[in-house]
Amino acid sequence: MGDIRRRGAVVLGITGLVAPLTLALGAVPAQAASCTTQTGPYQKQVEKFLGRPVDGKQSAADCKAIQAFQNKHGITPNAGYAGPVTWGVMDLMNKQKAVGTNPNKAGKCPVNKGRIACVNLTLQLSWIQDGNKLVYGPVPVRTGRNGYETRTGLKKIYWRHIDHVSSIYDVPMPYSQFFDGGQAFHSVGVSMWNPPGSHGCVNMTTTTAKKYWSLLKKGDDVFVYGRKPGT
Repeated sequence: MGDIRRRGAVVLGITGLVAPLTLALGAVPAQAASCTTQTGPYQKQVEKFLGRPVDGKQSAADCKAIQAFQNKHGITPNAGYAGPVTWGVMDLMNKQKAVGTNPNKAGKCPVNKGRIACVNLTLQLSWIQDGNKLVYGPVPVRTGRNGYETRTGLKKIYWRHIDHVSSIYDVPMPYSQFFDGGQAFHSVGVSMWNPPGSHGCVNMTTTTAKKYWSLLKKGDDVFVYGRKPGT
């Protein structure tokens, strides 16, 4: 969520979506929970996603792989259980990957506005287009959690502040571009798949936020549509 009390106002392609599916299954942090021996309701799906043998039965190696994924993306509890939250993140990644380089295939983001930043809440994806031309993206983003939903509709960027700090949450919001009250594009230091989501802003990686900063300007359109899973 941004600061509602302050107001002044190249295509990446699928590479950015594929990379998170290649997991570094390194040592689990010391503070992590102990690995569970319990088989989860999404065991087979999670095993397939992680490239594990798909037998539907929890093993020590399965747990280590699941736990590494949970630690990477800030999923709690992080006991290596193949439950609905962990599978929900993986399922979203699969759906994002399937979009490929045609994120506006359904034509829901306006193509008659010139340069516009689009945000698909359902798939947690954003991109910049100019008419029918894809300029940048699609890239995964992290939008508002339940109770702090990112508001839908056609907006305009009304204020940009590269070194913004929220006076509400007292947290840095680098490369902030505000488009609706306190809601803005800005970078964060957590995974884009870290549940449950933001306080309303469209969170981005630093690389993406910098690119949006260079490609957009005050007065550019933003279109937000769909509904984030779980909201």
